[in-house]
Amino acid sequence: MTLPRSTLVSLADTPYYHCVARCVRRAYLCGVDRYSGTSYEHRRQWLEDKLHETANAFAIKLCAYAVMSNHYHVVLRVQPELAEAWSDREVIRRWHSLFAGSVLSQRFMNGDALDPVLYERLLEDVETWRSRLCDISWYMRIVNEFIAREANKEDDCTGRFWEGRFKSQALLDERALLSCMAYVDLNPIRAKMAKTPETSNHTSIKARIDSLNSQATQRNLEDFTGIRADGNGLPFKLADYIELVDWTGRIMRQDKRGAIASELPPILERLGLNSDAWQVLTTQFETQFQHWVGSEHIVRQVCSDKHYQRIPSTVNHRQLLG
Repeated sequence: MTLPRSTLVSLADTPYYHCVARCVRRAYLCGVDRYSGTSYEHRRQWLEDKLHETANAFAIKLCAYAVMSNHYHVVLRVQPELAEAWSDREVIRRWHSLFAGSVLSQRFMNGDALDPVLYERLLEDVETWRSRLCDISWYMRIVNEFIAREANKEDDCTGRFWEGRFKSQALLDERALLSCMAYVDLNPIRAKMAKTPETSNHTSIKARIDSLNSQATQRNLEDFTGIRADGNGLPFKLADYIELVDWTGRIMRQDKRGAIASELPPILERLGLNSDAWQVLTTQFETQFQHWVGSEHIVRQVCSDKHYQRIPSTVNHRQLLG
C-alpha cells in the first residue's frame, strides 16, 4: 500500500533514510543500450556530482550512495537543527544556489533596503525555504529533475524519466543503518559491475577510500565518529566499516568463499548480528523491508505511535535485527 510521505519521514524517530529512484522502462540513467549501442556512462558523473552539490546546499549529509544503470541508492542524514541555526541571509544564499529566489530575496542579497512590510514578506519565504532545505522530498526532487532535464535534452525527447515517486525507508537503529549502508555500497559488486569496493566507481565507499589515500577532504559525506554521544556523525569507525564492506563483498563471491575467515568482524559482534543475518540484510535489504527498518521492538513502537495495527514488513525482525 502506498503511504503518504509525511507518515514515512519522521525526524523524531530517526534522521536516517534510504532512498531509491528508478528510471521508467527502457530509459537509461547510465550503462550501455544493447540495442542501439549508445553509451550513457557519463551520466553517472552527472548524478554523483548533483548528489554532492545538492547536499552542499541542504542541511543533509550523504551517508552512502551508489549509481547503477537504471536506478540509484542514497542513504541520507537529515539535520534540521543545522537549518534552524542558519541566519536568514545564509538560508537565502543556499536557496539561491539552487533557484533564482524571489525579487525580494534578490534585492536583499544585493544590499537594498526593504520597508518593514516587504521584509516581513521576505521572512515568510525564508522560513519556507529553511524548511525545504532539510526535506528529503525536496532534495530528491531537485536531483531527479536536474537529471531528467539533462537526459531528455541529450536524448532529444520529452516525457517522464523517473518511475513515479522515489522509494524511502526509515532506518531506525544502528543495525538498520549499518546494513543499509553496506547494501548500498556493495550494489555494483553484486551486479558484477566491479570486483572490489575500491574499484566500485560512483559509490560512497570508493569516495571514502580515495579520500583516505589522497588525504583529501570528503565531499559532503557524513563523518564516521565511532560514537553517538552528541548525535553527530555515523556511530562507527571508518576503518571498521571499510573492513566490513570488504569482508562482506568477498564472502558473497563463490570463488572466494572458502578463503573467508570464520570470525565475524568486531563491528558485527558489537551489534549482535550473525553472518547469516548479515548476508541476508546486505543482499536483500529492499525486498526484506518496506518502510521502517529496525529491531522489532523499535518498529512496533513506531507503528504504535503512528496508530498502525500491524508491522508493515515482510520479515521476522527478531530473526534479522534482533
